[in-house]
Amino acid sequence: MRNTAKITTATLAAGALTLGLSACGGDSSGTDGPLIVAASPTPHAEILNYVKDNLAKKEGLDLQVKEFTDYVTPNTATQDGSVGANYFQNKPYLDDFNKKNGTDIVPVVTVHLEPLGLYSHKVKKADDLKSGATVAVPNDTVNEARALKLLAAHGLITLKDGVGSEATPSDITKNPKKLKFKELEAAQTPRSLDDVDAAVVNGNYALESDLKPAKDALVLESPKNNPYGNFLAVKKGQEDDPRVKKLAKLLTSPEVKKFIQDKYDGAVLASF
Repeated sequence: MRNTAKITTATLAAGALTLGLSACGGDSSGTDGPLIVAASPTPHAEILNYVKDNLAKKEGLDLQVKEFTDYVTPNTATQDGSVGANYFQNKPYLDDFNKKNGTDIVPVVTVHLEPLGLYSHKVKKADDLKSGATVAVPNDTVNEARALKLLAAHGLITLKDGVGSEATPSDITKNPKKLKFKELEAAQTPRSLDDVDAAVVNGNYALESDLKPAKDALVLESPKNNPYGNFLAVKKGQEDDPRVKKLAKLLTSPEVKKFIQDKYDGAVLASF
């Protein structure tokens, strides 16, 4: 039910976006004109704006960045041509989204990883969580599973053997602290920290909330062999758009790697 409600709301928002963009120049899925890219504000839009301000002109790329604060509208807008590409998600999330929504969005190039972290305003260490503590987790399928795997990796819970990217609290086999889980929109998890004992927060939302993953997280996702790198994505068939190819090249340039290292100090890791 919650996914249906989210998608319906996002679809309406995407429809409004389509009208707005049409008034400004029409369908962005063609190969002429500016390339409009949907992105989460932090760090995706910041990285894109660095490219726009410092690198794009030299490559003859007219880049426009549209910011979104949810994980649904960027894909619906890419699918319907309101934007030409998006940059905000990882492969397990995209696979799940395509399956559930009948979309055919594909990755182009992986740019960075934002380690998922467990944060708290009430305890300093994960082991200090009391019996019956409430932990907020993202409520979309992939990020909830990712959150539970993070907790399992640090011994707070045990999951069924072989559980994949659709794990839910019902897949927990051992819960020694009797943790309770509050499922929220991913963007809401950092805002819940005063109301819950701890929250698992996606890296971009942690940064937007002035949380410093490398310093503030009680436990943090390891980048080693991590499948959750964030990438530039387009509707299938648009991979060879010259504008997309130019942006892919710029997003994986030495200049962007240095920008990521200097600006995010380990909270965002270049994946190239």
